Formats: sequence, C-alpha cells, structure tokens
Amino acid sequence: MKFPKTYTLKEIAEITNTKFVGDANFPVNGINEIHVVEKGDVVFVDHPKYYDKALQSDATVVLINKEVACPQGKALLISDDPFRDFNKLSNYFKPFEKAVNTISDSAEIGKNTVIQPNVFIGNHVKIGDNCLIHPNVVIYDNTIIGNNVTIHAGTILGADAFYYKNRPTGFDKLISSGRVIIKDNVDIGAACTIDKGVTGDTTIGEGTKLDNQIQIGHDTVIGKKCLIASQTGIAGCCVVEDEVTIWGQVGTNSGITIGEKAIILGQTGVTKSVKGNKSYFGTPITESRQKLKELATLKRLTKK
Repeated sequence: MKFPKTYTLKEIAEITNTKFVGDANFPVNGINEIHVVEKGDVVFVDHPKYYDKALQSDATVVLINKEVACPQGKALLISDDPFRDFNKLSNYFKPFEKAVNTISDSAEIGKNTVIQPNVFIGNHVKIGDNCLIHPNVVIYDNTIIGNNVTIHAGTILGADAFYYKNRPTGFDKLISSGRVIIKDNVDIGAACTIDKGVTGDTTIGEGTKLDNQIQIGHDTVIGKKCLIASQTGIAGCCVVEDEVTIWGQVGTNSGITIGEKAIILGQTGVTKSVKGNKSYFGTPITESRQKLKELATLKRLTKK
C-alpha cells in the first residue's frame, strides 16, 4: 500500500510510537509484506528466523523487535510488537470507511455496465464498460474491475485476508489494506470468493475464466487466459502464470507458483511449485503420467 504522500521516518515513528534508527528525514512511501516489498516501503518482522530476510529485502524501513545493526541505506523502527504497529499504519492510512448506500456515491461505473438488483458496491470501487454484475454480488471498497467482465450471483470480491498471529489470549488479525483487481474480459462464476491483498493486490488476469465456488486467497496473482474449475481453493501469495488450466477440487499451499500452460488435474493437492507446459495429478503433486504409472503398479501388486 502506498501512502498518499511521502512521509519522513520521524513521522512514521510518531504514528507507531516507536524508536527510529536513521535519518529523521528519511523518506517513506508505503508499507508492504516481504514478498512484494519495494524501495521506500516499511516491512515488519517479529521472528529471528526472518530477520536477515527482512533486513536484506528491498524495504527501505524495517519494523523490528530487536536492536540490530542498521544496513547501509536503510532505517529501522524498533518496536516491542511489530505486528501491532504494522496494523497501526494500516489503520492510519486506510481506516475502515462505513457504507451509507448500497452503491457508493464514490463508485465509478462505466458505460453500458448492468448492475442487477441487490448488488453491493463499496467505496471507491471502479467498474469498467460493458460489464454484467448479477444479483447479490458484494464488491468491497477499492476493488478495480476492468471492461467486459461478468460476475455471477453471490460472488464476493475483497473480503479480508485469512492472516492471524497466535497469541496466548487468542488470534490477532493482520489488517487487510490491499485491493482486488479484475482485468478485462474475465468471467467469474457464482458463489466465488476472492480476498483482497494484505497490503498489495489480489489480481485476476485478462481473459481468465472462473467456475462456481472458487476461493482465491490474499495477494495471489492469476495470469491471463487461465481456466479454473469449481471448488478449487488457491491459497494466499500464490502465482498462477498465463494459460494454466486447473480442474475441480484442486487445493494449493500458500506461496507456490504454477508455471505457464500447466494443467492441474482434478482433486490434486499442489504442495509445491510446478513448472509449466506439463500435466500434474495427485497429492503430493506429481506429473500425471508418472502418477498414473505408480497407481497402475500399485494395482498390479495388490492382485498378487
């Protein structure tokens, strides 16, 4: 998430009530998670296992719970609870905005777009031309929808990321301040759920077609011209490259990549990243030819 203007390190430290290490006038442009962080961003880290990754990332400012040597060209924010203070920044720069109308006055809706009854469109949503939004669709704040998009009944775009920190008192939620972006010529079936990014965007690429009852997690990027069948669940922070075909009841781990033009057969568990231009099946995932050979061999063995 980018801030509306550039802030100084001192100003960010005052918002979070943290100690800073570095030039007080150091420029800060936004906040992001480690996998999408850019120069000028704040990233948080609260576990020693990930200290080096955060300190060596593209982040300009590291919000951390230990006093460490500050890498050259960076700055630090020292906090006893980086998770809490990262949430402070999300709340400060993108606070919850109550809806007062079923279709927000701040929403932008393009030419020849049809909005069927009982659709909710949140604040600052943008919908392109020649779209068709069927009844009971819910489109949360800040969602961006391109041209020639069809969304079927009961689909929800922009719900919060499923991202929690386990504490002795219960689970603390990491606030979602990202967006959902739907590119041109996308079809989304009935009763699909596409969660917004934590700080970045969950994106559905141009020309992709989604069947009914599909879940897509936060910050996942789906490429162009993909086909995804019913009851598939794609976890957060995944990358599905262009022209991938995913058949029904497939599930994935978070953070994996499915290569361009791969085919994932039904009921496969995508437990790791896979290369493109191949067909896959089974759990754990294996190239489909190899998996079918293994099953055939097992069948022969059980007959003896």
